[in-house]
Amino acid sequence: MTERILIVEDDFLVRLTLSEALSSEGFDVVEAENAEAALALLRTDPTIGLLMTDMQLGGGLSGQELAAAARQHHAALPIIYMTGRPDLVQPPRDGRERVVPKPYLPSAICAAARALMGT
Repeated sequence: MTERILIVEDDFLVRLTLSEALSSEGFDVVEAENAEAALALLRTDPTIGLLMTDMQLGGGLSGQELAAAARQHHAALPIIYMTGRPDLVQPPRDGRERVVPKPYLPSAICAAARALMGT
């Protein structure tokens, strides 16, 4: 069984690159370009096992606000925060969160996903 990851990134090319890298590593990937679309997916798709979000999403909720809303529906959901400003991100609260600073290699994202999902 493949693990499903939700990527939330407002930059299409970054989202495409992440999706391709994770798919080539055997993950099942779904995408959203903003927090509102991500929340709709999280409410309707119980197979999502990891949320991967940019911290600065255009229009609407930030990545941290999205994560807080997601955890209201899926309390144990692992989350990877991607950001160009890691100094502005609160440190992970527990072992279910990771912060990956930009720029990053796709291999770093795949490793973080595997670590959080236990695969």
